[in-house]
Amino acid sequence: MCTLKEALIELENVDNTTKNKVENELVSIGSDAVPSLVDRLQVVRGIKRGVVAMTLIRIGDASVEYLKEAAKNNKDFEWVAQYLIREIKGSKVA
Repeated sequence: MCTLKEALIELENVDNTTKNKVENELVSIGSDAVPSLVDRLQVVRGIKRGVVAMTLIRIGDASVEYLKEAAKNNKDFEWVAQYLIREIKGSKVA
């Protein structure tokens, strides 16, 4: 299993299979990864941002409080956090 930093480095130039593998590895870390993922989500772009966002959605409820806190502290990030929270809440309903 890789660390968050290693996973993000691995996402530099990847194919879909590797991207999915990295995402699954991050999800397997679980709620312990959430604080770092929320921090990274505010600075990464492109494919990295997509993988981090999807990982937080897949981790689910454990992500919500950290996203709310980040939105409170970073108004530029607020819309992203709100979107992810809606996705998390919506995925429980489906």
